Amino acid sequence: MKKSKGFRSKTRRLLKKKPREKGKIRLGKLLCEYHPGNSVVIKIDPSVQKGMPHKRYHGKVGTIVGKRGRSYIVNVTQGDAVKEIIVRPEHLEPYGG
Repeated sequence: MKKSKGFRSKTRRLLKKKPREKGKIRLGKLLCEYHPGNSVVIKIDPSVQKGMPHKRYHGKVGTIVGKRGRSYIVNVTQGDAVKEIIVRPEHLEPYGG
């Protein structure tokens, strides 16, 4: 049988939550507002499938460009190219560095 090459293939370790992180998402993560120019870290929450970016962007730092509905448009540099991805706030965290 042919091997599956789905959207979440090879993510067993990447998208695993620790026992204390399991359960409902904390409210502060959902209510956090981002404005254009803010730096964010893309940290995929495996319990929320909607608005999930591709696994290659997990852990990357990007810049908020705008908002589209509930989601945010984020510019991420990948090599020489600048990619524009649409991500929901559940998968974003403010970047402090």
